[in-house]
Amino acid sequence: MITENEELQMARNYALYTHRNIFLTGKAGTGKTTFLRRLREESHKRMIVVAPTGVAAINAGGMTIHSFFQMAPGLYLPGGLMVAGQDARHRFSFSKQKINILQSLDLLVIDEISMVRADLLDAIDDILRRFQQRDKPFGGVQLLLIGDLQQLAPVATDEEWRLLQDFYTTPYFFSSTALQKTDFVCIELRKVYRQQDLSFVQLLNDVRDGQLTAATYQLLHSRYLPAFVPPAGEDWITLTTHNAQAAQLNSRRLAELSTPPVTFQATIKGEFPELSYPTDVQLTLKVGAQVMFCKNDPSNVKAFYNGRIGRVEDITEEKVTVRCGNDRIQVGPLEWTNSHYATDPSTGVIREEVVGTFTQIPLRTAWAITIHKSQGLTFDRAIINAGRAFSHGQVYVALSRCRTLDGLVLSTPISPALVTTDPDVQQFNAFTREHQPTMDTFIRDRRSYVEDILCSVFDFSRISMLLRHYVRLTSEFTPFFPAYIHLVQNAATETDARLMAVGVKFQAQIRQLIPLTESFRENLTLRERVKAAMSYYCKETASLLQELIDTEIPEIDNARGKELIEKQFQDIKTAYEEKMNIFIACLGDFSLNAYWDAKAKAAMTEEVKVKKPRAPRKRATNVAKDAEGTTPATSKSTAASGLQGEAATRIYRALLAWRKTLAAERKLPTHFILSIKAILGIANTQPATPDELLEIAGVGAKTVNDYGPELLELVARNR
Repeated sequence: MITENEELQMARNYALYTHRNIFLTGKAGTGKTTFLRRLREESHKRMIVVAPTGVAAINAGGMTIHSFFQMAPGLYLPGGLMVAGQDARHRFSFSKQKINILQSLDLLVIDEISMVRADLLDAIDDILRRFQQRDKPFGGVQLLLIGDLQQLAPVATDEEWRLLQDFYTTPYFFSSTALQKTDFVCIELRKVYRQQDLSFVQLLNDVRDGQLTAATYQLLHSRYLPAFVPPAGEDWITLTTHNAQAAQLNSRRLAELSTPPVTFQATIKGEFPELSYPTDVQLTLKVGAQVMFCKNDPSNVKAFYNGRIGRVEDITEEKVTVRCGNDRIQVGPLEWTNSHYATDPSTGVIREEVVGTFTQIPLRTAWAITIHKSQGLTFDRAIINAGRAFSHGQVYVALSRCRTLDGLVLSTPISPALVTTDPDVQQFNAFTREHQPTMDTFIRDRRSYVEDILCSVFDFSRISMLLRHYVRLTSEFTPFFPAYIHLVQNAATETDARLMAVGVKFQAQIRQLIPLTESFRENLTLRERVKAAMSYYCKETASLLQELIDTEIPEIDNARGKELIEKQFQDIKTAYEEKMNIFIACLGDFSLNAYWDAKAKAAMTEEVKVKKPRAPRKRATNVAKDAEGTTPATSKSTAASGLQGEAATRIYRALLAWRKTLAAERKLPTHFILSIKAILGIANTQPATPDELLEIAGVGAKTVNDYGPELLELVARNR
């Protein structure tokens, strides 16, 4: 059980209550994985977790970076994506659900950041800017980067580095151009929970830092026992540098057993990438085989955990019995899930949606495992075969998997050359240690974050900009609906005068009051003013904009104009609903959790129906869209439609429905049958003869000849 310590608490505070980007690091066994699991349970921010590899993603309960951001493998260079040696502009086709997540994401967690290359982090920056704030690194999304640079490093071949070195000083994530533009905070976890022996902890520290003293090297070398044979009854696992070494040893040891083999076939459903398989699809076991559990026990018993070693004692068609010391554990097939992120339609909260499963006995033969696959695991007894280590992090990862020095044996000597560290990593780690935040730093950053959020709540510049653009669009594309144009113009003018201008003044008050206390909770004066402002703006915003939101967009014949109008209206509606959600959620008292929950709910632009305060209004007939069959006939007002009376409204609806049906039969655009200008004229003048019909603007002799009797009959029937 990992208890809270000062560094863990600081990391939690920064992730929950600030917007600073965070690099969370620490030696192996300092509780980084446990911290992430607890953060997911606590945070009200819209967050997702990604990792560079399939195994790391499954362990972290997230997705791979490439899968979530839909990036093909390759090099990302400023301005393009290198795929198979060819430049190609990276264009991604995201689903509406993915776009929704990207547009409203608050916190992006990247686990095992040590394996993420700088160019990949910049590719993420490029995508997030497209969907959030273009002028801010990572679109303004907060990053939590978790990992240990002394462990596994990013992969960059000589050919790849020849291309990357023109843009980056190192391949490590901290050389990312976007990250260097942010004022990120570094938090190092120092308390080691995995090892308790202080001399062993010191040895690991020296290996991690690449600074073996004569004494620690002698201590490490004392564990070089080339003739070591595991004592009977003890389960030792060998850690190797290459897959082939581990596979060969496991195959040989399994073949040496005289007991009959039994093979279990995995069941794979949906999407589950092969690189993420937690064990063999065809798992062959024998009684007497040394095995390792590759999943935590999901039951309340908690009889096994990922990495526990034991011996197969019995095998049936459905279960395997494993002896682990004094424990005799029976286990059947268990399920792993591969999840994608989706949004909950009722709350807007980002949740995991299972898209594939892998079901198998949660075991693997375990006389040997690669160092790479051992990352994150803990062993009581391990034989380290790291003589062919090809990365400076491999030796440290291997040694730090062990709980005790007595439970560690070196089958090959580890020379001082294998424990040297990358100078760039050493320099960055020194920077990390020198820039640890203090409690005073956190208080300042938390206060700054609350200030930024409160000011953004009372900032109406985006709504103002959207309305001004909408004024231009409606003036151009709805000239036959002057009442609607007036409604839009009035909303824009009043928003600037009664919301925007007053909001600017209140933001100045917030900035003056927020430094008076350490926390918003203690600032009673500011809390009361914010509470009053929430009530005022809730009523004023609804009073000024609710009618526009409730009024049906006029029918537009110009296809491009219709598309522009509808998109701009939806943007206005989304911005309005976010404001109203926040005001309503914080009417009692403002809190960050209430703010995040309201913001998440508002992100569900089409799925969420927000209950808003409004003055009573008459139920009016939705003329245009009901006729086109897309909206209930009484859902929106037609006060701005330009129609004169109830009869005109009925005729207008009937004409739109008639036009749509005829256009579909003849496979023509609707305005080829009859223009909106003509439909409005007919509805308002209600002609009774062909001559009266011909006098209407937009109605010519051909129209009267082709459709005159139908139009006059339709008018008479609905008059």
